[in-house]
Amino acid sequence: MALSFKQFTLGIEEEYMVIDPNTKELTSHDQRIVTEGQKVIRDKVKAEMHQAVVEVGTDICQNIEEAYKDISTLRKTIKTIAGELGLSVAASGTHPFSSWQMQLITDHARYSQLIDELQDAARSNLIFGLHVHVGMENRDIAMHIANSARYFLPHVYALSTNSPFWEGRRTGYKSYRTKVFDKFPRTGLPEYFENVESYDRFVNLLIKTNCIDNAKKIWWDLRVHPFFNTVEFRICDIPMTVDETIAIAALFQAICAKLYKLRSQNMNFIIYPRPLINENKWRASRYGIDGTLIDFGKEAEVNTRALIYELLDFVDDVLDPLGSRHAVGYIRRMLEQGTGADRQIAVYEASGGDLKTVTTFIEDSFLK
Repeated sequence: MALSFKQFTLGIEEEYMVIDPNTKELTSHDQRIVTEGQKVIRDKVKAEMHQAVVEVGTDICQNIEEAYKDISTLRKTIKTIAGELGLSVAASGTHPFSSWQMQLITDHARYSQLIDELQDAARSNLIFGLHVHVGMENRDIAMHIANSARYFLPHVYALSTNSPFWEGRRTGYKSYRTKVFDKFPRTGLPEYFENVESYDRFVNLLIKTNCIDNAKKIWWDLRVHPFFNTVEFRICDIPMTVDETIAIAALFQAICAKLYKLRSQNMNFIIYPRPLINENKWRASRYGIDGTLIDFGKEAEVNTRALIYELLDFVDDVLDPLGSRHAVGYIRRMLEQGTGADRQIAVYEASGGDLKTVTTFIEDSFLK
């Protein structure tokens, strides 16, 4: 019997940098972009903790084509509004040279509470990410898929790496964003949970003991969403371009669909321990797609690009039912042209280390 993959809807959230067009520094938009944006796209644009950040989110998209149209419209809308206000926007996991100490915090009770609790860990958390929600039939299925999908997080994360600079320094990492975020509690790769009930017990214990007041303060790289029937992928840097965002979202959707298909055939993807997957996450952060990851089945290092090609083969049979072959196919181009981090570094080297030129390049890539 043919499986239906209609349950695997998509929701995409992106965080953008607000930039002074002249100095290329991060700058406060004083919520003007949000105020003007809500007149056009309503609650699809939101404020973030730092006033130099704008967050957008799509509608629930039935397929990747809807997601592409939504993200394209959101980026164009925010870019236009920012320009009308004398500002600019761009997409990178970190700003190449602006200092977090100079940035203003949004006046909101939620952010004040975070600052009070986390202090400089929160103040310095001036980073920009991509979150992809994939719809699930129910929370039991969501937990099963989240457990298995953990293995693939470093592979997709390597593709998204787009933050090689931090406060004017070339960090040596392809993604320094996660190094900044690691200062927060309840981040990183999630543990394996036997079922959704054990996950709920874990969450309820944290709430009962005043570690958190709600499950949204669990900021793992992957989580079963506390309020929606979705698996939320949170590991990625914000990609520089629309095409990269859509390719990565489509790949996450395909991974979920493939794992669902295996389950329907009474097969499971092998569950690997968190510390092993963490080794691959570190490698992806450091080297992006230019390094090696561990193939745990072979117990050997394998070229990262080769493993990503294997992943594309793994999900190939669900792409046509999902209608995402073209979007996932763009991954091959990403492997050839390099990630956002690779392109930032290339501009940096070609310009003699001029980070303003790098920032301009990121700006100019925003609608591509």
